[in-house]
Amino acid sequence: MPKRKDPDPDPDEVLATIDPHPIRRVFTTGVVGMLGLILVYVAAATPPADLEWLAFLVILGLGSLYLSWRVWGATAVTLELTRTELREAGGRVLFALDEVDSVDRSIFAFKPAGGFLVRLKSPTTRGRVYAPALWWRWHKRVAVGGATAASQAKPVADLIRIIVAEMKGEMPARPS
Repeated sequence: MPKRKDPDPDPDEVLATIDPHPIRRVFTTGVVGMLGLILVYVAAATPPADLEWLAFLVILGLGSLYLSWRVWGATAVTLELTRTELREAGGRVLFALDEVDSVDRSIFAFKPAGGFLVRLKSPTTRGRVYAPALWWRWHKRVAVGGATAASQAKPVADLIRIIVAEMKGEMPARPS
């Protein structure tokens, strides 16, 4: 018996997910956290004679510890691709697929490791967001990647391209 196609697919159906890789998550957080600890330790154990250098070490060390904490929190989230948007599992929308102009996974794209860059048609109204080691959004660009595995990010980027091409009418309709 042939499968019956649903004429109106659910727009909230999750087509693919991107989960930060646990080893990358721990490594990234650990390296940035260790940098912060080392800088604070150096400032405390062998303080430089110059007050500016001491302030530099303390500020950079505390900033690294804060960034490490932010990386750990940001990489606890799963990204979900639906037929209408790419979003965090908690509901925060990165972008709607009808806003997408292009998707770039090339070597020379300004993108995170193992990820992709999405250029939007117009500047986003959702504001700038930086979820370290997972994704960022600024002006007309959204970049996804970092602590994510390329094996998960690549299919999501390809699905976004396909869905956007279907929306623009650049691909033939699927057979029924």
